[in-house]
Amino acid sequence: MKIKELELNVDYFEFNEKLYQKLDATPLSKPKLISFNKQACDLINLDYGECESEEFLDFMNGSNVLKGSQPYSMVYAGHQFGYFVPQLGDGRAINLGAVNGWHLQTKGSGITNYSRRGDGRAVLRSSIREYIMGEAMHALGVPTTRALAIIDSDTFAHREWEQESCSIVMRMSPSWIRIGTFEFFANTDNSKENLTQLADYVIKNTYPHLENENNKYEKMFYALVDNSAELLAKWQTYGFMHGVMNTDNFSMAGLTIDYGPFAFMDYFDKNCICNHTDSEGRYSYNNQPYVARWNLMVLAQALSEIANLEKMQDYLHAFLPQHENVYLQMMNKRIGLDPKNSGNNNLDLIVELLGTLQSAQMDYNVFFHRLTNLESFDDISSITDIAVFRQSIEDWFESYKKVCEKDGSTFEDRRVIMKKINPKYIIKNYMLQDAIEAAHEGNYNLVNELLNIAQNPFDEHEAFEKYAQATPMEYANTQLSCSS
Repeated sequence: MKIKELELNVDYFEFNEKLYQKLDATPLSKPKLISFNKQACDLINLDYGECESEEFLDFMNGSNVLKGSQPYSMVYAGHQFGYFVPQLGDGRAINLGAVNGWHLQTKGSGITNYSRRGDGRAVLRSSIREYIMGEAMHALGVPTTRALAIIDSDTFAHREWEQESCSIVMRMSPSWIRIGTFEFFANTDNSKENLTQLADYVIKNTYPHLENENNKYEKMFYALVDNSAELLAKWQTYGFMHGVMNTDNFSMAGLTIDYGPFAFMDYFDKNCICNHTDSEGRYSYNNQPYVARWNLMVLAQALSEIANLEKMQDYLHAFLPQHENVYLQMMNKRIGLDPKNSGNNNLDLIVELLGTLQSAQMDYNVFFHRLTNLESFDDISSITDIAVFRQSIEDWFESYKKVCEKDGSTFEDRRVIMKKINPKYIIKNYMLQDAIEAAHEGNYNLVNELLNIAQNPFDEHEAFEKYAQATPMEYANTQLSCSS
């Protein structure tokens, strides 16, 4: 399909006009295409060649408004680091409308009513990180927003210590509604009417099987609890840290949204913090499931005017057990074991492994990839060679060997399981930094190479073998800012 043939549908203007802002983007100066994502093009039936056209560049930059589109930004509230902020919103994002069920949104398109003291821009480094990471998560089977393309420009904004070039990412999601959206609607005049309308909108877009159900608002909540339990299990399994799990960054569709100071774990540390402003560790790796449950409790309270609070609170008790069940199933697979063969899902072995990885100071995901390719218990040097302290790893292998013998599994049996879940490549922040530094010099090649690696993490990428190795110690578990 040609870009001029792409027709968008805006379905948000059924709400009170105080709950959104219609506006035009503020285009960047001298925009230039960095990369476009063929997989995302397929989702909206857009021809690849169109992404290299001036019309597409103008579409990304906000100066070409497509048929059916009326750009707008959403208002929402949120609990940020546990404290309620009554009005937030799309401070640098503009929604364009939906096509094929994907809601398109540009991030970095200028000031909106919800920018507060911000400039409405996204700088190049944060845009590159989000563009690639959403695709990396999708390739690992983690529910996430996607990205269609990214542009650079000659517009600059001040961030932290210097002027940086501004960028725009075209983000795509089945839904941009957050828990914080319900918090805002719950604090408006006519809150019951507004909440009902918003809940019906979410059900129509995300949970259509509930439209004609009794108690559909409670059931919407239950569905999100289930989705979030699985989402957090996948995050924990791959060592992903969101960094800012505020309620305004928590999706009503159970997706990973709003990539800011995120990270995949380098050297394993259960208390790892990837956001340098998170001084108390509220959003540390280990806390993520508990924060998700807390966020869901906030949602239950926001919904209490239209749904039964007691029933929602009761269902929320199932969140952690659901999360742990999915997590243990996935972790069993990461070490090549079938959880059905063990009554306790090898809980003790996995807990021992996590403690081992931490005490050994071992690169988390590289460990699993090397375990996948292990051929003998007699020689585990490919794994111990990347440990700072080896003894705990050797001790764990004794426990692992006993479980494998008890289960009757062979190296080949385990390898078949592990090859489906243990990628060779995990996109780390030091890799993204390499691409960012090259892009600042006008070289976007590595952005496109990392996009390919992110989308094909189980494949061989011989030219980038270095990225399959343990993260260099000087770059391990570095903390990032919200503008990163």
